[in-house]
Amino acid sequence: MTAVDTHEQESWFHRNQQRIAPWLFLAPGLLFFMVYVIIPVFQSFNLSLYEWDGLGAAEYVGFRNYEDLYWEWSDRDAFYISLKNNLIWLLLYLAAIPAGLFIALFLNQTVWGIRLYKSLFFFPFVISQVVVGLVFTWFYDPTFGLLNEFLGFFGMGPVNVLGDERFVTYGIIFAGLWPQTAYCMILYLTGLNAVDPEQIEAGRLDGAKSWRMLWHIILPQLRPATFIAFVVTIIGALRSFDLISIMTQGGPFGSSRVLAYYMFEVALSEYGFRMGYGAAIAVILFLIMLCFIGYFLWSMYREERGH
Repeated sequence: MTAVDTHEQESWFHRNQQRIAPWLFLAPGLLFFMVYVIIPVFQSFNLSLYEWDGLGAAEYVGFRNYEDLYWEWSDRDAFYISLKNNLIWLLLYLAAIPAGLFIALFLNQTVWGIRLYKSLFFFPFVISQVVVGLVFTWFYDPTFGLLNEFLGFFGMGPVNVLGDERFVTYGIIFAGLWPQTAYCMILYLTGLNAVDPEQIEAGRLDGAKSWRMLWHIILPQLRPATFIAFVVTIIGALRSFDLISIMTQGGPFGSSRVLAYYMFEVALSEYGFRMGYGAAIAVILFLIMLCFIGYFLWSMYREERGH
């Protein structure tokens, strides 16, 4: 290689350095994302086309696992209950977003003892979901739980939240909202630190106060935090597993199942080992997530193009 060729290569690198450098930094993350997310998604879809117990030879059955989900009577009820509970989780879990926003607005004030308040609201985020499940299991206990002690002051009888098919799903969702609200609060606190104070001052000069200030000035600047909060909350609602496993194990009578726990039951529990059937449930759950997240990504993209 001549000195001229070396000089041409160096000049090409220097000319494209700013375009190459970001990809070099992204390469490790993209590699891990490809190996641990993208490839397993396609493997799950491929596995859903087989009947396999995890040990012997896999038998290709096409879309029979998906047909069993919708048409086989013994599986259909469990699948539809799980799907219905996932939709309930999704709708009610979104309450963590406005709750986290208003807590963040409160904690963003300069008042006495604000560090103590921040620590108390931040605490649920750092503890394990297993601990949250155990705490709320004791809280709901019909014999010594604080909930029934509180209801007793008003002359109301004990309520077995986790043992009643009518209340069990809502009781678990309420337990999950505790740490999820703390997570959304952290996202909004970070976003509030980036709010432009000049726009707030301009709004005050124009007479914007309270709700008008929040709606027209603060919330538009919190759009990135809101997008992340929506995506994380939707994913958390659809992949809910830990609390159900700790608090009810899908009971009573399977009434608190969700798709993720039902997938575990049919694929990995002692009465399961239907790996292809479990993979079919996983594919459906992934497609539901993809629809919601794709919608938010498309909305953000249109807004960015509009600006």
